[in-house]
Amino acid sequence: MFLLAVYPGVIYGPGKVTAGNVVARMMVERFNGRLPGYIGYGNDMFSFSHVDDVVDGHISALDKGQSGQRYLLTGENASFKQVFDIAAAITNTKTPRFNIPLFVIEIYGWLSVLFCRITGNLPLIRPPVVSCYRHQWAYSCEKAKRELNYKPRSLTEGLEEVLPWLKNLGAIKY
Repeated sequence: MFLLAVYPGVIYGPGKVTAGNVVARMMVERFNGRLPGYIGYGNDMFSFSHVDDVVDGHISALDKGQSGQRYLLTGENASFKQVFDIAAAITNTKTPRFNIPLFVIEIYGWLSVLFCRITGNLPLIRPPVVSCYRHQWAYSCEKAKRELNYKPRSLTEGLEEVLPWLKNLGAIKY
């Protein structure tokens, strides 16, 4: 029996703009003025995985992966501050001027959940999501690069694709 496991990072890229597409969703909120600052203080790291790289990694794992092994299909490790700064550089727009502490975002999340129970809409952010932002999610994909020939794109390359895609959808303006 052939068993292996693959684990992506924070997946982003073209697709539906849902709560699960965190990077696209944050770019929509950021460029529409509903997220005026950085999330937290910029020291929380995440490993960002472009959706196409994750697909290629899965296919490669089927072809080249070793049974019983685990592979991290992650990408560039960065904070959301870095994501916002890269997005500003790509779009030639200004970076946020301040940080929004996570406790403020969590309070907003609780209020958003309460309001959404009344209106029936989905909340922009929920408190469990904020707790994920408090952890370090930086990982290395060196094993996948070595054994699967996994080739993740840089965050800049990925955002250079995602931002025009969101603009063409009419979801953001810059």
